[in-house]
Amino acid sequence: MSSPASTVVASTRFDTEPLDPTQLWQRILSRLQLHAEQAHFDTYLRGTRGVAYDPGASVIRVAVSNPFHIPWLEGKLSPLIHAVVADLLGSPIRVEFCPGQDPPDATLQARRPRPAPLLAQLEATRPQTPPLIDHYSPSEPTGRPRTNGQFTAGSPLNARYTFDSFVVGHSNRLAHAASLAVVDRPGNAYNPLFLYGGVGLGKTHLLHAIGHAIAATGSDVLYVSSETFTNELIEAIRQRRTDHFRLKYRTARVLLIDDVQFIAGKESTEEEVFHTFNAIHESGGQLVLSSDRAPRAMAILEDRLRSRFEWGLTADIQAPDYETRIAILRSKLSTAVIGSVPSDVLDFIAEKVQSNIRELEGSLNRLLAHARHMQQPVTVELAARALRDLVAPGPSGRNVTPAAILFAVGRYYGVNSDELKGKSRHKHVVGPRQIAMYLLREDAHLSTPDIGRLLNRDHTTVLHGVKLISGDIARDGPSRAAIRGVREVIAAGSVQMPTSSGEDVDG
Repeated sequence: MSSPASTVVASTRFDTEPLDPTQLWQRILSRLQLHAEQAHFDTYLRGTRGVAYDPGASVIRVAVSNPFHIPWLEGKLSPLIHAVVADLLGSPIRVEFCPGQDPPDATLQARRPRPAPLLAQLEATRPQTPPLIDHYSPSEPTGRPRTNGQFTAGSPLNARYTFDSFVVGHSNRLAHAASLAVVDRPGNAYNPLFLYGGVGLGKTHLLHAIGHAIAATGSDVLYVSSETFTNELIEAIRQRRTDHFRLKYRTARVLLIDDVQFIAGKESTEEEVFHTFNAIHESGGQLVLSSDRAPRAMAILEDRLRSRFEWGLTADIQAPDYETRIAILRSKLSTAVIGSVPSDVLDFIAEKVQSNIRELEGSLNRLLAHARHMQQPVTVELAARALRDLVAPGPSGRNVTPAAILFAVGRYYGVNSDELKGKSRHKHVVGPRQIAMYLLREDAHLSTPDIGRLLNRDHTTVLHGVKLISGDIARDGPSRAAIRGVREVIAAGSVQMPTSSGEDVDG
């Protein structure tokens, strides 16, 4: 897609006679359609109309039918719009966007269009007509999304993630049923709905499925990851546009936030999530959140947020059992461009890959690719060769070092090894320490005295901690998800062990 800033065009000058703002904006739209992404043009630019043009003040006012599109037009699309306008008119011109419910005025001196009630409240606090052209630099790429955290209309929903493609089993039945209840009665059933579980178990799939189903009823749905939410907040603060940011999120009817665990410890983000939560909940909107751990296991999360996350329903998604894994593999085969796969091959994959659904699907795709490119039939022998580096036994079957366990526990909970070995009895350290005791016993096969020496505790304290975690796991408590999460950190090889400290954590 070519950039208007770099395209040589015979510039047209309109200095000789006054222009009708409607005709002028139509010419600008025609040029924008050549450079903007089609989806962006159809959603945000098509249907806008020019209502005033003052060449002396170098400003064009454009009416927008949907006021919630203004943050996008003034943010993400602003560089492209101003580049096209400057190229077409021969000089930089500021473009003002306003709600378009009032009749168009002929000049900018006429009465400003009456804003919607919420916009009127925000108008008092926003800076007066900031020079949007300052945000454009000719050296900047235009016509495509920028990556510096400008406002977006939310992340797009994945078309593959629907309820029809979600395989229901014992491990996710509650989460699936709760998600359907939210679709039937958004804002009333399980508000908020908090889905948690390990990596690759279907949390994001359910969030997108909820979004698709509610959007099909005509309701507005906003899906965003916690990382995008944080980046947009940072950019809003930098540009002094927090009013737009709050308008976008606090007026959402359905807000879906993925991987909410990443906001923990980020004070400004937690503050915005807190107020956004309250605004949506009090207005009758629906919130659905996902995390890799239960709210009570998010040790550094503010108590006021933790209590709100637990307000509705928390539903755990566990690793799929054998029958569910077989069903998932069969569902994936329905879309694969290859003949049927023998049942014994599916049994082999389901037996060997037990950690999460992504690895299960990836293993099947890898096997099918081997069969297709090597032009061989799909057999157990081929599966064993194709997946030999993907079917390593779980953590309990490997030589897991105490150092890896302590570092993984620290990474999962946001604490360090010194705190785990220290004297602190604060709850944000005691819980992770007991998880470490359990894993050192079960996966590293250390004795309780060895664990005690490693963590500077006596063996009775270690024994108590191990029993406490074992009992919680037996009751299907939050420790089950925590243990699974730490093991996944180890299994994924994401733990980068420090090599320069010289610390002997193996005891």
